Amino acid sequence: MTTALFDTWPEQYDRWFDTPTGQLVKIYESALLLEFLAPQPGERILDAGCGTGLFTGDVLDRGAMVIGVDLSVPMLDRARKRAAGPRFTALCADMGALPFADNSFDRVFSMTAIEFVADAAKAIAELNRVVRRGGPVVVTTLNSRSPWATRRKRKAEQGHSLFQEICFRSPEEMRSLVPVPCQVKTAIHFQKDDPVDLIPATETRGGRLSPDAGAFLAVRWQKQ
Repeated sequence: MTTALFDTWPEQYDRWFDTPTGQLVKIYESALLLEFLAPQPGERILDAGCGTGLFTGDVLDRGAMVIGVDLSVPMLDRARKRAAGPRFTALCADMGALPFADNSFDRVFSMTAIEFVADAAKAIAELNRVVRRGGPVVVTTLNSRSPWATRRKRKAEQGHSLFQEICFRSPEEMRSLVPVPCQVKTAIHFQKDDPVDLIPATETRGGRLSPDAGAFLAVRWQKQ
């Protein structure tokens, strides 16, 4: 994966989450991350593909120590500014070849980064390698079953450079990457153009009627 696209994108990425819809997306995605990861104070946690550190802060707020890795130096620079403090360390590293010993972390997570990795199974195997036995590996990605994916694929066909890099996966495809039992859940059942005041009700209804069709797909494995 080339970092050129992401090196020029930190501000644009963060600006989206400052919009009214983006703020709600952040709330729902953070809630699902914390539900699956369940970080505890004092734990050592890896954020693989941390980007600008937008979701790193959610884990730091729970009292954990976080090491964030990413290939994009500008993204890491922004993460360091956002998550400044003694409990956060940012490193330039490839999530497919992590510079850590086996069983180095209590918990591991990766937020919407795996879709940009050429060998996703290898990357998830690396995440599993560095987490301690019994620890969770939480990976989130963009769900191919969602209307958001349909829109993004259309933009890719029109030449949008970011979406041309994405590999969308379904819940079944994510399960197949690691042949062990896992938990799967989705969020973001509303659409980008939905009225903001209707989004909470739409999200609740979508989660009940189409639980596997949310745009944000989270998978949780536990190391045996």
